[in-house]
Formats: sequence, structure tokens, C-alpha cells
Amino acid sequence: MTAITETLEPFVLAGTAAQENEAIRAYRLLGGRKIMKRTVRDSLDAHDVIVKGIPAKSLLYLVEGVRVLSTGDVLNKAIGISIRTLQRRKTDARQKVLSTEQSSRAWRFAEIIGQATDIMGSQEAAEAWILEPAIGLNNRKPIDLLASAAGAEAVENYLTRLEFGVYT
Repeated sequence: MTAITETLEPFVLAGTAAQENEAIRAYRLLGGRKIMKRTVRDSLDAHDVIVKGIPAKSLLYLVEGVRVLSTGDVLNKAIGISIRTLQRRKTDARQKVLSTEQSSRAWRFAEIIGQATDIMGSQEAAEAWILEPAIGLNNRKPIDLLASAAGAEAVENYLTRLEFGVYT
């Protein structure tokens, strides 16, 4: 092992552990094994679940657990699906699984709300935060940025800055 590898190894391992924790937290927010019928231990397992499609029941579970999703058009902004469409999917046998895009957005939202909960101290505070303009996001609401991968990444980066005390 080189000196550079030995120096960087703790940071790589720490990053991997953080990613695994995010994956497990998102997995739990989406109903875990009870609803998904498979185990997710890390980001690669999460990828497999997302590509196959998250069950619509997982999204219903998320909506029940994260109340802000059932208000206004928050679910549509976060996942790209309306409450009404989600309810129809529940009863339509052909649409019991979300598309890869919707699955990916649901998973990312669960990761973001989980990270925000850790940083803000409670889920209620995280849900309030996601609806308010943030200075570090050019006074944009985090929920409004979740429609694109670039916007979601900006929200995640901002949360990381908040975690380390960098507010702008």
C-alpha cells in the first residue's frame, strides 16, 4: 500500500460508511424489508432496488411517514407523481411498481429528508426546512430543486455544509 492510499483510506472508508447509512435510512423510510421484500445494506443494493422499481406501497409508506408529502403539490415536486395517481396505482395491479425515474427520485427524497432530520434534530424541523427558502440555495426552497438531479445534488451539498456549520 502506498503512503497516499494509507493516508486516504480512512476518508474513503468514512465516506462509504456514510453512504451505507444514507442507504439504510432511505430504505427504512420507504418501508424496509416489510414492503420491499428484500434487504438493502448499501448503495449497490439500493441501485438494484431502484432499477427494478420501488413498490408503490413503499411510496405510500413514505407519504404516511413524511406528512409534508401529502400537502399541496409537494409529492409531485419531490417524486414527480400526484397523490391521486399514487392512489390509483395502489389499486391497479399493472402499476404496482414505480418507474426507475420515480423510484430514483423517491429514494433520493428519502435520503435527503433523512439527512435533514439528522441535521435539524427532528423530522418535523426537516419537513419545515424543506419548504422554506434557504440562503445557501439562493433563497430557493429545497423542495423546488428536487425536480432535477442537479437541484437535488445542490440540496444535498447544502445539507452537508449545514452539518459542518457553513450556512452560505
